[in-house]
Amino acid sequence: MNCRINPHIQEWINIVENHTYAVCEEQELLVAHIKRCFETENIYTDDEQLEHYIGLAKYFPFETVFPWQKFVIGLHDCTYWRDSGLPRWPDLFCELGRGAGKDGTIAWESVCLMSPYNGIREYDVDICANNEDQAMRPVRDVIAAFEQPEIIKKMKRFFYWTKEQVMSLKNRSCMKGRTNSPKGKDGLRSGICIFNEIHQYEDYANINVFTTGLGKKKHPRRSYYTTNGDVREGPLDDLLETSEEILRGGEPDNGLLPFICKLNKKEDVHDEANWPMANPSLPYLPNLLEEIRKEYRDWKKNPDRLPAFMTKRMNIPDSSSEIKVTEWENIMITKRDLVDLARWSCTCGIDYSKITDFASVNLHFRDGDLRYDINHSWLCLQSKDIPRMKCPWKEWAKDGHLTLVDDVEIHPSYLTDYITEMKRQYDIRHLALDDFRYALLSNALREIGFDAKTYKNIKLVRPMDIMRVATVIDSCFTNHWFIWGDNPLLRWATNNTKLIRSGRKPGHENDADLGNFVYGKIEGKSRKTDPFMALAASMTIEDLLPMARRKKPKFEVYTY
Repeated sequence: MNCRINPHIQEWINIVENHTYAVCEEQELLVAHIKRCFETENIYTDDEQLEHYIGLAKYFPFETVFPWQKFVIGLHDCTYWRDSGLPRWPDLFCELGRGAGKDGTIAWESVCLMSPYNGIREYDVDICANNEDQAMRPVRDVIAAFEQPEIIKKMKRFFYWTKEQVMSLKNRSCMKGRTNSPKGKDGLRSGICIFNEIHQYEDYANINVFTTGLGKKKHPRRSYYTTNGDVREGPLDDLLETSEEILRGGEPDNGLLPFICKLNKKEDVHDEANWPMANPSLPYLPNLLEEIRKEYRDWKKNPDRLPAFMTKRMNIPDSSSEIKVTEWENIMITKRDLVDLARWSCTCGIDYSKITDFASVNLHFRDGDLRYDINHSWLCLQSKDIPRMKCPWKEWAKDGHLTLVDDVEIHPSYLTDYITEMKRQYDIRHLALDDFRYALLSNALREIGFDAKTYKNIKLVRPMDIMRVATVIDSCFTNHWFIWGDNPLLRWATNNTKLIRSGRKPGHENDADLGNFVYGKIEGKSRKTDPFMALAASMTIEDLLPMARRKKPKFEVYTY
């Protein structure tokens, strides 16, 4: 079909293909995807509309409209299917390094869609964020732009504004900032929902309330603008995974434009020529470049001082402030389908910090180097830590990874009933749990056939056991030998765990470092580690399992 690509969109394509400055792999893949869409699909860009939108940028104190901005707005807001007239990419995911101009882009996009050039009456723009400052910042940017002395009289002919909102007088479109409480939002009739800094969202409660109001107006859109962040297994990770499937896996984009800017790898940070990979505005902002240079020098001397430098500036989650178990990429690779483990031999690990809080059981299987794990947890609904937990625990419970216990404690029978049920499916050879936790569970475990003294099929795990197995766990992550199925709770808990050097005396520069590690929590209240610690316990006895599964002999059956 080979539809024509608008010159403003082509400008960014040329930058990426010609490597005018450094761009990440995701941009190269996206450009190839966009070109393929224009070649094979019956779509078009409304050139006149895009020119009008770019013209509106002159009312903002922008030094220039960056090529990546014209690319994004041109595709997201001005490109349509010829047969239906609907937007080709109604959803935008835009991950940019801090300082690239997200809020300015949101402000500009909002004015474009409120303007008569959009042509849709009452096309409301709702800016959604976790706090008032992030929600209102683009609104304040628009108001500040309109109140410039040289244009304020002109803008008042087309817009009306207060401290809380901006309204288009001709289209009756309204721009407002919305904070994170989902209550009272069901009556919204948004034309577009723009989510600012989605990395802070822990679940979909707020997102769902806003987006379910879409569709009442023509051409509904969603925009997600963000840097990377520290909340894992939330909406940001889902968007990143979906983008990966589109750009690398060849999945249909379903209307999502995944515009991701990041370093390809951590080592790229040491060459400042690579920094535009994460911030495509940087070649045009010398003052910002100098500021990032200063931050880089400080970060290199002491990474703990600027833990957000890699995460926010370069969109590479940084674990330098804590020695994490492994990189997040290694944790995500565990998300592979489990084989049929019925009747396989396995070990069982148990962990809990307080029976009034959280508890986990892990079944650990081995086939050569590959390790398979089935992990389940229980959460006491009266735990005081629940308000602090930054994770979608209700969704995990709904999906069967977590059992909610509405009682004063997680009674040991919850764990032993689960283990008994698992014994019907798998051959549980041995069980392991922390020495100090055994007293509370000993009677309940004895009732189902596990005892440390009589049956000698329970290992009481001590710190030295964890030190020994830590190197094995590290090797499994590095070589991608862990397979956990789709268990976001276990991935989250693993990402919450840090390595602690054993034999060190805190506060001393030349303290002893024996090279041995135990595990600890990155944050004591909100970030649970029990699922991972149950896995670690189960691995302290994995040598009791056969190294490899023996293939069952095939018998031929003859009937006479």
